[in-house]
Amino acid sequence: MRTWRDWVRDNDPVYAAARRPGAAEKWAAGVVLVVAAAIVLFLALFDWNMLRGPIGRWASVKYDREIALTGDLDVNLFSWTPSAVVRGLKIGGPGWARDRNTADVDEVQASVRLRKLLAGQVEMPLLSFTRPRVVLISTKDGRKSWQLNPNKPDNGEGLNLPVIQQLVIKDGQLTFEEQRRGLTLEAAVNAREASSGQAGFVLDGRGDVRGAAMTVRIVGGPFINIRRDRPYRFEADVTGADSSLVAKGAITRPFDLGRFDATMTIQGRNMSDLYLLTGVALPSTPPYRLSGALNRDRRVWTFKDFDGRVGASDLSGEVKVQSGQRLRVDADLTSRRLDIDDLAAVLGARTRTNAAGTDTEAPVLVGGKLLPDAKLQTERLQTMDGSLSYRAGSVKANAFDVRQVNLGADLKDGILKLDPISFDFNRGALNGTARIDATKDTPYSTVDLRLAGYPLESIIPARNGSAPVTGRALGRAKLEGPGASIHDFAAASKGSLSLVVPNGKMRAAFAELLGINASAGLLKLLSGDQSESQIRCAVADFNVSGGTATARTFVIDTDVVLAQGKGSINLGAETMNLRIEGESKKPRLLRLWAPITVSGPLTAPKVGVDVGSVVSQGGLAGLLGAVVAPVTALFAFVDPGLAEDADCGRLIANAR
Repeated sequence: MRTWRDWVRDNDPVYAAARRPGAAEKWAAGVVLVVAAAIVLFLALFDWNMLRGPIGRWASVKYDREIALTGDLDVNLFSWTPSAVVRGLKIGGPGWARDRNTADVDEVQASVRLRKLLAGQVEMPLLSFTRPRVVLISTKDGRKSWQLNPNKPDNGEGLNLPVIQQLVIKDGQLTFEEQRRGLTLEAAVNAREASSGQAGFVLDGRGDVRGAAMTVRIVGGPFINIRRDRPYRFEADVTGADSSLVAKGAITRPFDLGRFDATMTIQGRNMSDLYLLTGVALPSTPPYRLSGALNRDRRVWTFKDFDGRVGASDLSGEVKVQSGQRLRVDADLTSRRLDIDDLAAVLGARTRTNAAGTDTEAPVLVGGKLLPDAKLQTERLQTMDGSLSYRAGSVKANAFDVRQVNLGADLKDGILKLDPISFDFNRGALNGTARIDATKDTPYSTVDLRLAGYPLESIIPARNGSAPVTGRALGRAKLEGPGASIHDFAAASKGSLSLVVPNGKMRAAFAELLGINASAGLLKLLSGDQSESQIRCAVADFNVSGGTATARTFVIDTDVVLAQGKGSINLGAETMNLRIEGESKKPRLLRLWAPITVSGPLTAPKVGVDVGSVVSQGGLAGLLGAVVAPVTALFAFVDPGLAEDADCGRLIANAR
């Protein structure tokens, strides 16, 4: 180092000129000092108001909206904390909302710490707003009035402001309009630095969402001596649309709003209403209450380790929401014990609650309908992607004897795929897939469901301790068509429906009555006969077109009667009109040649006999008695029993 110093002293001209300045060096130094003094004097005496116009014009051109400084502009540069005061700041709205300014502020005061600034960091000892009026508008097509650069996509990571040691907001007013959800809010905003009980940040707002009142209140501590390494605690309470969200937590790094941790409780009458408050599309549910941990890490919001109840069922799991240009929601949910009525509500059945909205009864279907008619809100599905995994470890006792449920869903660009759809019964299972194209106002759906091994005694319950029919049923429903609800889809669907019983047993009395065998069937019923007849096979295969299922094959083959049917089921009107004609395989006396009819609503079908056919048979008997002999008239009621066994193998193969 000494060698280098000696070399510089002996050879460097700049060093030599500084130690022994000549006339030129003295003149140069004098000029520099004069210029510096002139600049300092100019800045000290300069009227900064002269820059209001140029600054406003430059900003207006850059951000394509009117920006102006209508009041005094004061700047103090000669301090370790340079500061500026802007009075009358106006930021106009974008071209599509020029009639409403985005911001009007009476006064803005700001200062920065010079030493931090020279080191490349921004630290503000003071940031103060006096009577700010801010209007934020979000349109149905996604435009946002507060985006100064609309061509730059919103990454959804949240604001990351510099360190502000003291933030003051006096008499602030915030107006927020979200046109897609029909939400409006008027809020008073204040941030006080005093040590009184009113110190701290408070946002207190009132508004409405789709005509229903809502309130928003966010409270935090005072913004005094804020440090990056000290979490800033807050509480938030949002109520509206029959829903409530309460969160208590902390921003881990103050003024970095992209990260925070909180505990949150949400509750309400229907989880789908949360869309109006959060923008996240959720299914319809009975009244619910869930509590868990809410975390935000930039674009990712996570509601995890939550637990609670939805209707009469418990629910726990994790929901992850990723914000940005397109919302994505991924949910992994489980129930230890599911009430099947709550799942019916998710599929569109209407629920009934008490006055407090906390209890739920069994879901009901309006107008006595069997299929739910709640509309699928396609506009919500079109705005987000996501996935769902749901498992119910056990199911409360129910009429269908469902024991476990496993559901999966994937939503991408308005296409919802359900896979798997799995219901495990005490015996048997229902499995399948579905696809719903919600890219248009009226969705188009494709459904393929398979029933395996379902017991007939669960369909036709036992009477007097004896099941009239036993056996295992196989079935398949393969349908497609348009419709905004399950009912509308069924009413316009096409495809096929089939139900097969490969073998089983039936009370002999009922088997005889399939052929209207008055002698054997009625005697067995009246005597309480519990003997059984073998069901060789039963096949019901329907072709569906325009929501009407027409029987292609309808056969019930027992060891004593071969019954064949025809007719249709109207899925839109939810009615059936079926006709079953039986033929005896054994000679029978007093056999009525009259088909059995099954008609009326699916929820309460009526079983009867075609009386016209009985009258015709009686008329034939009377004619024989008048022409030949009274004994001969009995021939009209005698069945020689010529029916043969059905080809069960072929029928079952064709039905599948």
